[in-house]
Amino acid sequence: MTEFTKTDQNRIKRVPERGHYDRETIYRILDEALICHVGFVENGQPYVIPIKFARVEDSIVLHGAKASRLLKHVEAGHPVCVTATLVDGLVLARSMFPHSVNYRSVVLFGRGRPVEGEQEKLAALKAITEHLIPGRWQEARLPSRKELNATRVVSIQIDEASAKIRMGPVLDEQEDYALSVWAGVLPMQEVTLPPMRDELLQEDIPVPEYVASYSRKRT
Repeated sequence: MTEFTKTDQNRIKRVPERGHYDRETIYRILDEALICHVGFVENGQPYVIPIKFARVEDSIVLHGAKASRLLKHVEAGHPVCVTATLVDGLVLARSMFPHSVNYRSVVLFGRGRPVEGEQEKLAALKAITEHLIPGRWQEARLPSRKELNATRVVSIQIDEASAKIRMGPVLDEQEDYALSVWAGVLPMQEVTLPPMRDELLQEDIPVPEYVASYSRKRT
């Protein structure tokens, strides 16, 4: 199925023409975002936690300490809501009310399960590492059994999802176009600065190409 079914839970109600339900659009945003925010309720108290993640087919995987309240909640199969947002620009209008942001966002719903077994854990951790910086898993030391045992890994099946995208120019009121106020879009993107060597790094180790040419843009 190429699109998620529209439901009362994932349907875009505010400015519905900005809504997208196809997997290609939703997964492209998830694959570019570095951080997601996971919302859950425990004992009547809502929480929203930022965390690294990776998409693996129709699921996302998370990892952290064994004591993580979030990961315990996900592992138990309770419902969660996950969001990710990319900011592409500030939309500066002639009057205050139409100011906006160009963005791409995803909201998804699902339930989790534990990722168990050494090979499945390693595959999930590899996905998270390669999501952050492709090429790193092949170079750095892999997790030891002790480190794996100290790590909780979970997977959340994407049951429902939608994307909302705002792209384009200022949308001022007609009478405001005559105002002598600068208006337009200030584009924004994530960029990297020159790598900073660790103080204890051996002098003869060069910067890897996957670090030197790093970009969050996904094709």
